[in-house]
Amino acid sequence: MPKNSRIKKVLIIGSGPIQIGQAAEFDFSGSQACRALREEGVEVVLVNSNPATIQTDPDTADVIYIEPLKAEIIARIIQKEKPDGILSGMGGQTGLNMTAELAEMGALEGVEILGTPLEAIYRGEDREQFRDLMNEIGEPVPRSMILENMSQIDEAIREVGLPAIIRPAYTLGGSGGGVAHTPEEMRRIIELGLARSRIHQVLVEESVAGWKEIEFEVMRDAADTCIIVCGMENVDPMGIHTGESVVVAPILTLRDDEFQTLRTAAIRIIRALDVQGGCNVQFAFKDGDYRIIEVNPRVSRSSALASKATGYPIARVAAKIAIGLRLDEIMNSVTGVTPASFEPAIDYVVVKVPRWPFDKFKSADRTLTTAMKSTGEVMAIGRTVEEAFKKALRSLDSDMQRHTSPSEIRMILTSPTDERFGCLFDAFREGFTVDEVASLTAITPFFLEKIKTIVDLERKLQIACEPGDIRVAKRCGFTDEELLALTGKTADEIAALTGSPTYKMVDTCAAEFPATTPYFYSTWEDGCELTRNGAKKVLILGSGPIRIGQGIEFDYCTVHAVMALREEEEIEVHIINNNPETVSTDADTSDRLFFEPMQLEDVVNILKKDDYYGVMVQFGGQNSVNLAMPLEAEIRRLGLPTKILGTSPDAMDAAEDRDRFSRLLSRLGIPSPANSSAYSEEGAREKARAIGYPVLVRPSYVLGGRAMELVHDETELESYIKEAVRVSRKHPVLIDSFLRNAVEIDVDAVCDGTDVLIGGIMEHIEWAGVHSGDSACVIPPQSLSASVIARVRDYTKELALGLGVVGLINIQYAVQNDVVYVLEANPRASRTVPFVAKATGIALAKLAAKVMVGRKLADMDIAEPEIEHVAVKEVLLPFNKLPGVDTVLGPEMKSTGEVMGIDYDFGRAYYKACTAADNTLPTTGNIFISVTDGQKEEILPIARKLRELGLSLYGTSGTVEYLTQNGVEANLVRKVQEGSPNVIDAMRSGSIRLIINTPADKASRQDHIQIMRAAVDYCIPYITTLQAARAAAMAIDAIKREEITLEPLGHYHGLA
Repeated sequence: MPKNSRIKKVLIIGSGPIQIGQAAEFDFSGSQACRALREEGVEVVLVNSNPATIQTDPDTADVIYIEPLKAEIIARIIQKEKPDGILSGMGGQTGLNMTAELAEMGALEGVEILGTPLEAIYRGEDREQFRDLMNEIGEPVPRSMILENMSQIDEAIREVGLPAIIRPAYTLGGSGGGVAHTPEEMRRIIELGLARSRIHQVLVEESVAGWKEIEFEVMRDAADTCIIVCGMENVDPMGIHTGESVVVAPILTLRDDEFQTLRTAAIRIIRALDVQGGCNVQFAFKDGDYRIIEVNPRVSRSSALASKATGYPIARVAAKIAIGLRLDEIMNSVTGVTPASFEPAIDYVVVKVPRWPFDKFKSADRTLTTAMKSTGEVMAIGRTVEEAFKKALRSLDSDMQRHTSPSEIRMILTSPTDERFGCLFDAFREGFTVDEVASLTAITPFFLEKIKTIVDLERKLQIACEPGDIRVAKRCGFTDEELLALTGKTADEIAALTGSPTYKMVDTCAAEFPATTPYFYSTWEDGCELTRNGAKKVLILGSGPIRIGQGIEFDYCTVHAVMALREEEEIEVHIINNNPETVSTDADTSDRLFFEPMQLEDVVNILKKDDYYGVMVQFGGQNSVNLAMPLEAEIRRLGLPTKILGTSPDAMDAAEDRDRFSRLLSRLGIPSPANSSAYSEEGAREKARAIGYPVLVRPSYVLGGRAMELVHDETELESYIKEAVRVSRKHPVLIDSFLRNAVEIDVDAVCDGTDVLIGGIMEHIEWAGVHSGDSACVIPPQSLSASVIARVRDYTKELALGLGVVGLINIQYAVQNDVVYVLEANPRASRTVPFVAKATGIALAKLAAKVMVGRKLADMDIAEPEIEHVAVKEVLLPFNKLPGVDTVLGPEMKSTGEVMGIDYDFGRAYYKACTAADNTLPTTGNIFISVTDGQKEEILPIARKLRELGLSLYGTSGTVEYLTQNGVEANLVRKVQEGSPNVIDAMRSGSIRLIINTPADKASRQDHIQIMRAAVDYCIPYITTLQAARAAAMAIDAIKREEITLEPLGHYHGLA
């Protein structure tokens, strides 16, 4: 059946900001869907609140709205744009929930729901309907019961038994759920679950913990043709969310008859749900018996993995099916000759390992459960399980602690944490047997034997290494560096024994048909599938797994660099990256993709295989910048013709190295806060005393303010040094004077060595001291004087030229008493580049890439725009997903993603940004205020304003007294320590709509932590800084006065 001719315009709902449980995989699928529909001549309207993704780029869709993902706003966009259809399966859980809400409020009259029918959303999401459907078609599901209030708990224990799994309905990444082993645990988890669920219901079901977890990615079209794109199995057993598990494809531990049973079941389910497009089915399997765990009637996290694992573009095909095409009418873009109805075949092993944020959150509960906590993932491809395991561990790029105590190993293996995968290796190093580990972990012995093979090989290399062993070790994924350490041989001896790696192609068809795909992985076998040609080649280093401090923004910059270079004559662009969730690892983004770990050795091996003109390191975040110096040295040693393009590694070092940077600033006469660096504990004490407390301390060379702290006195300094010195042994600790009550400014600019183009000057809403990645910020600046802005412009130009920047630079300033101080300069792509591009319409990353290959800004005809509108960036914090984390913002970065609000004045733009970040500001109701004595004077005008706007104020004794004396009416509630009824009781009852609470001394901080935790648990918007409170008052005022503007992004940039 050809394309549905009625559908000329389609609305796609994006997935919003990156959060735990919903990372970049939906930007990847959404971007692919936009492209696929436009290929078929369909006009695409996109709504998404996330500025950091390539999906909200002007080139991706015909019309783009960067607006909060709220049903009433999308309903107004539908009225305005009048689309013929809506595609809901591309925006993750957010997209499905929105579509269901829009349908319930009657906003979809005359709009066809494409791909995933509404019925399938309800049947997949509503646990009761899902259970009934499975019983109808005879598919087994775990025993279960649905609870809507606390009184049903005893009945649930009788029906289902313990241990039981608890899942709230309509939540993301399993948040609010868990496994209960005792009636008390059950009571606690259910209370939280009911509070988190959109429809106040939780499901209690039989625990299949310890069973094998298997997933199938299925495709179906309107003609009822079904194919299995990929089967995947989790190394970790049931009881750990699939997003937290190590996953392997293809399925290796089922017999063919078992595989066929599950395959048939998966196809039966997609037919029963009548999904047209992609669907993900999860099974629990044990000794021939199985249960259906859940079905996602949409593109899911696993489909990004399945797409990259097989090379089959799931989202592209699903989008085309949604507008009526059949699988046999859609070409597989990878082979160019086979239709999409061919099931992919793979002749290699793929392993996915999650990346967790616990290096940032020391106090978080690290146990892995049915709720997700990881922020991103890496994928590795090898010819054997051993090779893929080793490459995946190397790609993670996080320090693995060695565990040598058997009792500690037993503890980690039985109650799994983020260290479990690495700990499996330690267990075999300490002499555990496969059976012992299998009984502790319930992991299939097959995988444990593979890990034991690696460990046995390590031992052999150390004790009795024969020449043949080194080749074997290479095939198992060992690096030269590991071999040097294990065997004690020299680098030249090892190189002589190993030769060089070969590169194989990922082609979806196991070499059955000729493939045109430019997608490769390395291995140590014969027969290299790379071909050389005389083109001018550039290799761009990607940013690896998404983590806090290094998110999707860098992927956006990578993709922009590729687009810009493809516009230039005769440049072939290659990418190396290992993150399966991103657009940069889409097979057709670049001219050639290497899916590899990004250590020095892996990059150099690629450079040796071909004649590369240059390497770009500044788009992949701090990790690839850290490779600049060693990469340059290695290129020189090997005599390769390759250059590091853009800013020289030496200039990058001059910006990173404190002493060199200070010398440059004093030469240019630019002020910076008193600072110095210390190499020892004693040195640090002296320097801190000389500068004067409070000081900001951190290790040099870090990303996202890792291990950065505000230190108030010597005891705090000593405990910090013990932590930080471990963070970087070779580098000193940096000590800066902390500027109190200073306004922070961020500037992104492009420099070509002679001219500097300033992309955007952002004023932070939170004061200095909150990490710039966690602060809300606004373009254009709202409170800075013309003279401050003029100085910021001058300093930016002088610094960029003084450092010798070619490409991007980000500089952070602080303004205190009309003095502009430079805090730091980063000569690389920064986290704010996409936001600046969406706010101003200047694609900085594209300009930077062109400048890096020799183009001049003067020839590009680009001027800094005058902006009539206001854009606000607000962040999304992961506290509701990570129990036990301190919710106070400080110099360590904690946010996972960002949203943007855009309008014609600050109030409305800030209101939109808060709404998009799920921190909706109330226009009626009660507000709780509690501030320290020093801030009472400043809160007064804010409180007065809120009172005038018709909101009722509540507070604790000190604040209420002060407000009442000054003629602002406020009601009293008790502090937490003073007993009931207190603030938390008021929050529980739902009468408080917003919390303004600034922490100070240790005692009120305890109160503060309890209040904030409760705010997170009961989903009440909260504000922790006075600046944000002031902005909120302006926003509530603006929103009461006039409606928000709903216009596409092009309208603000003067294009529409």
